[in-house]
Amino acid sequence: MKTLRFGLVGYKFMGKAHSNALARIPMFMAPDFAVERRVLCGREGKGLARAAGQFGWAATETDWRKLVARDDVDAVDITAPSDAHRDIGIAAAGHGKHVFCEKPLALNLADARAMLEAVRRAGVSHQIGFNYRFVPAIQMAKRLIGAGKLGRIFHFRGLYLQDWIIDPEFPLVWRLDKAVAGSGSLGDLGAHLIDLSRFLLGDIAQVNGMSRTFVKERPIVEEMTGLSAKASGSGRKGKVEVDDATLFLAEFANGALGSFEATRFAQGHRNGMSFEINGSRGSLKFEFERMNELQYFSADDEAGTQGFRTIQCTEAVHPYMGAWWPAGHVIGYEHTFVHELYEFSRSIVHGLPTSPDFAEGVECSRVLEAVDLSIQRRVWVDVGRI
Repeated sequence: MKTLRFGLVGYKFMGKAHSNALARIPMFMAPDFAVERRVLCGREGKGLARAAGQFGWAATETDWRKLVARDDVDAVDITAPSDAHRDIGIAAAGHGKHVFCEKPLALNLADARAMLEAVRRAGVSHQIGFNYRFVPAIQMAKRLIGAGKLGRIFHFRGLYLQDWIIDPEFPLVWRLDKAVAGSGSLGDLGAHLIDLSRFLLGDIAQVNGMSRTFVKERPIVEEMTGLSAKASGSGRKGKVEVDDATLFLAEFANGALGSFEATRFAQGHRNGMSFEINGSRGSLKFEFERMNELQYFSADDEAGTQGFRTIQCTEAVHPYMGAWWPAGHVIGYEHTFVHELYEFSRSIVHGLPTSPDFAEGVECSRVLEAVDLSIQRRVWVDVGRI
């Protein structure tokens, strides 16, 4: 049995999610290959050692350059902040490692294209971490659309609403630092909506956006983990250079219309990602906080009994659910990472195409850049010209 040896860069929020996924693959997905958590990499030695023991990694490195050069690593998984993606990804490919990278692929479109060129030149497998694609209900939505159950598609409406930085005294964490994150709500939250819309409906042709930064300055951060942080206590503040909220309209290549909203200033919404799709024969609605359910309306139903029905996507007939629990026993956020990293690993072992790969990451970055350009120029922007 082939063993796929992973090296992981990053051990906090996403690092924990990916570590858990790699541990669960052999237990639940029953693959014909083995997965080894070989090397965990991070800058802080004490925290790194503690995480490695907790997450089950065999070894550690504090320099990602050493990690990507190791002979006992087959695949490099990048969960570091966005500003590190390009250099790590290109170096890993140069050493012949397969590369998995969290979204967005890079700080900007030029860097994303450079990463795609590097993995193609090296001939290695590559995948970007759009984990919401791997929710069984969203996979089911893809099947229904592909089977023509919605008919001609007219509308996509996507919302990604959070409230974790609505307090103006919340510190200036890396996700609010343009040099590290690239953008704010658009790149962090909007990227997921863009990818899901492209996954379900196809390419976006043109966009027109607007954005706001509601809190211009924030306290300097001392500690941060995931979406929590502690201010330094010095009283000093730094400038916020990313968007707190971005909205944009879109036209898809198939003629459908789209509206997208990504904000971290929606009070009461912890992780409110949702979308609705309307077509000539039916509609779909999805809310991630009820991720095991898909709302489906069919115009083909008998008059007088029509209405949105709730499909409980927990039976083995739904994608991936056969690997988990009996019908009605729900799964959660962490399982999406198991599914995507299982698919990545399986693709490497069996020489199959990966999806979503870096090319799809580039296309998402192209839309993000088009939205930014439309905001700057206050005009519609043709995505294909970016």
